Amino acid sequence: MLARHLLQQAARIDTFPGLPRPTEHVLIAIAPDRARFKAWAGPAAPEWGAGLAFPESHKILLQGHTASSAAGNPTVTLRHELAHLALHEFFGDTADGIPRWFDEGYACYAAGEVGRDDALAANVALAFRGTPTLAQVDSGLTGTALEADASYALAYRAVADLAARDPQHGLALLFADWRDTGSLERAVRRAYGVTIEGFETDWRSRVRRRYGVLALVTDISVASLLLLVFLTPLYIARRRRDRERMAALRAAEQAAEERERREAIDALLATLPRGSA
Repeated sequence: MLARHLLQQAARIDTFPGLPRPTEHVLIAIAPDRARFKAWAGPAAPEWGAGLAFPESHKILLQGHTASSAAGNPTVTLRHELAHLALHEFFGDTADGIPRWFDEGYACYAAGEVGRDDALAANVALAFRGTPTLAQVDSGLTGTALEADASYALAYRAVADLAARDPQHGLALLFADWRDTGSLERAVRRAYGVTIEGFETDWRSRVRRRYGVLALVTDISVASLLLLVFLTPLYIARRRRDRERMAALRAAEQAAEERERREAIDALLATLPRGSA
């Protein structure tokens, strides 16, 4: 059932942003369980991987129906991996020159993984340390699960921002120029009128402004909520002690007033002549 559903979805949307329709046949292997997935993937595959693409052999490996929720939506995962194959098919022998950040970022972009932005919105490090360089994003993609999560989100945002520079053509002109020249630098300059260094500087600044501040505000809000939860019982207990203390003071004042009143009456009675009552 899963395999049939995935094939139907892949056939329904078989083109990718900026690329011609792929023509290569693809073998899709669905592992029945996590152990088989790891065995088929090999030792080089990351522990957190949900799917893998092998452009040289035109193969894709996915986790099956026993996968945990961490594996994500299998339809999205398949399209992500198919995007890798489509990109490499288009560039052919020059595909090795595709930076990792662009390769992964494009796959996320083509798969419509807009939820990647959530990882940036929660990344307080952007507010304090700034946005990593694209070279650092490359390194993070092969790091721990936490590092990779942020790096995939940054790669997605970089490719999405490139596409947004030309609302009419998106990435189409970039891809055509890139394949013709063999240079991402020259392709970016031709397609968008900016150097790759200029784009990177602008992209890093915008990511930090948009997501770094949001993450910081979110973090402060969460901290404030936790502080409020912690302080509320203390505040209630103090108010209770204050009420008890005020009640005791009022009782003491009333007792003192009653004592003074009796003493005043006794003093008045003592001044009266005996037998006059």
